[in-house]
Amino acid sequence: MKLLLYITVSMLLVSCASTVRFTGNHSNSSVNTQISASSNTQTNDLPAGYTFRGKASYYSDKFHGRSTASGEIFDQNKLTAAHRSLPFGTKLKIKNLKNNRSVVVLINDRGPFVDGRVIDLSYEAARQLDMLQDGIAEVECTILE
Repeated sequence: MKLLLYITVSMLLVSCASTVRFTGNHSNSSVNTQISASSNTQTNDLPAGYTFRGKASYYSDKFHGRSTASGEIFDQNKLTAAHRSLPFGTKLKIKNLKNNRSVVVLINDRGPFVDGRVIDLSYEAARQLDMLQDGIAEVECTILE
């Protein structure tokens, strides 16, 4: 009985442990990411130049005028984005890998909360990346500051 209780408690503690949000070292090389929305690990120690890749989506206009997680009002016509863990105010260069178009966005919200996606972009950022028709794009994200 004690063994069963020990195993149960151990499993609960392990399931609460933080997970690594980014894999690899902090070099300027491209790295595919697996980001955990439930993790408490912060990524504000990532240096400028750090690059990661993944799928981007964009906000629909139903969020226009609503508050973001940072407290700002979402404006679909500004160059902003949502990321699960990067600090608010982080500037990212986003490059659409299909057409090599790029745009600089400011992180002001949390998300995306869909598995397999690394960033949600504003409508304007998605427009400049020419990804509106597809809705989702493979992107490379580079931290600028």
